[in-house]
Amino acid sequence: MKTYELQGFGLDNLRLVERPVPVPGPGEALIRMRAVTLNPRDLGVIDGFYFPDLRFPFVPVSDGVGEIVELGPGTGRFRVGDRVAGTFAQGWNAGDPPIGWHNRSLGGPLDGMLAEYVVLPENGLVRVPEHLTDAEAAALPIAGLTAWQAVAEVGRVRAGEAVVVQGTGGVSVFALQFAKLHGARVFVVSGSAEKLKRALQLGADAGVLRTEEPDWDRRVLEWTDGRGADLVVDIGGSATLGRSVAAIRPGGTVCLIGIMSGAAADGLQLVPTFLKRARLQGINVGSRDMFEAMNRAIAANGLRPVIDRVYSFDRAIDALKALGEGRHFGKIAIEFGSPQAGNSPVSA
Repeated sequence: MKTYELQGFGLDNLRLVERPVPVPGPGEALIRMRAVTLNPRDLGVIDGFYFPDLRFPFVPVSDGVGEIVELGPGTGRFRVGDRVAGTFAQGWNAGDPPIGWHNRSLGGPLDGMLAEYVVLPENGLVRVPEHLTDAEAAALPIAGLTAWQAVAEVGRVRAGEAVVVQGTGGVSVFALQFAKLHGARVFVVSGSAEKLKRALQLGADAGVLRTEEPDWDRRVLEWTDGRGADLVVDIGGSATLGRSVAAIRPGGTVCLIGIMSGAAADGLQLVPTFLKRARLQGINVGSRDMFEAMNRAIAANGLRPVIDRVYSFDRAIDALKALGEGRHFGKIAIEFGSPQAGNSPVSA
């Protein structure tokens, strides 16, 4: 089979190689991969940011969907032919994450999904909604589930509430979709006029260009008649956290998801946090139970993830470079074989 191996840190050390097809052991499933989607985390792993002691060679990319083609002894949750996705946090099935769960995550430090075949424990798999294309289904494990936990599990968004979403990447666009699914009003903060226009077309109620109005928290307060938002999905990290707190209502929630501007919020003013009784909740993907609940909601409502463009498997490195450029709206996907018709507005 063909697989991509990282043979040292840096995209220049990513190679397409041949490996034997793996064999599933007890409790495991062999999956023929159909599509993967990319996350900023994938580049962080490739560049050595997340796991500086990563062992090589290593197969990158966390998110993917495929078809079960063989089951090992002692399996019973799935059948051959089922279309499944791997859970990012292998072993986190329900409740709070187990101790050390981050050492059992796909695409770092465990081998990822950028291979024609992968073997995973059946307990680390979920069925994906039938109406989704392979590329759409491959967007669910990290971006989809992270947004779902923020909006539905932690934010507990209700109809008529106000939600602020930063950016228009994979998690942010999912957060917009899930907030609208729950009947919320959504305000988008973006650095691109074109992307903001697309967010409004997707259902956002209002928005602002942070390049023109860096004090966007004031616009949120105006938009909510001085009350503030019920939930802010914070992607920026250190540079945006203070404004996120300023933008919420008293007792509101800020879900901390991204660290695009840095991981240390040394400049956060604590007094506003106290006065607002702000709830700051770190979000890191979610459990298998959350994944299955999200999939039920997606299937019941016919929701479709937003795929910006689809690359062929032999152009995976180009796809990763495009991810780093940051011009996408929604998700960048890679398909194994011929891209499915209608998978996205843009094919590459």
